[in-house]
Amino acid sequence: MSERHCWDDVIDDDTRRVYSAYERERWVGPRPAVLAVDLYNAVFEGGPRPVPELVAAYPSACGIDAWNAIGPLRQLLATARDAGLPVIYTTGETRSDAGVAVRATRRGGAAHGTHDYAFKEDLAPVEGDLVVRKQRASAFFGTPLVADLVQRGIDTVVVCGETTSGCVRASVVDAYSYGFHVVLAEECCFDRSALSHKVNLFDLHQKYADVMHLEEVERRLRSLPKAR
Repeated sequence: MSERHCWDDVIDDDTRRVYSAYERERWVGPRPAVLAVDLYNAVFEGGPRPVPELVAAYPSACGIDAWNAIGPLRQLLATARDAGLPVIYTTGETRSDAGVAVRATRRGGAAHGTHDYAFKEDLAPVEGDLVVRKQRASAFFGTPLVADLVQRGIDTVVVCGETTSGCVRASVVDAYSYGFHVVLAEECCFDRSALSHKVNLFDLHQKYADVMHLEEVERRLRSLPKAR
């Protein structure tokens, strides 16, 4: 494709030819929902600084890329709400009565607490949004999310959040596997590693999702009949 994407500087021409069979038209279905993955405090800790400067004190921080995504994320969420679309958030499970907690990845160190998994204030859910608490990487694993989407008649899941290589990827693959069309808003996803972000976004675009720039996602959402 001729359109520029963040992965252009790491994906060579031979790799593009290997994946040429995946080229297709991108689309958003008539019944979309937005899935905001793990926009909680822990990933913004330490402020808008390079991740290597933060990991010793804040091992979950995504640094400058997380902070750069705040504006685009707010735009996407506002557009979805203005269109009357469902907005669904995920975060980690911290409730003491939720049973045995398991980790989403094999990362060591102390488990996140209530503050870590609380949503960043300027990206937090509003009344009417759904919050899904999960114990694994995917928003779908061990949660009622797929049932909620089916009951709402959703056909497309627009995914944003973090990390591209972790919880976003796991959620996208599961959404695709459950039969939903998946869209990723490029400027609204981020990772602790720029390389992991770019390679995974490219790979997800080939196999499981349509990666679109935020401007295109918003244009398509605004063109839909307003949900009631």
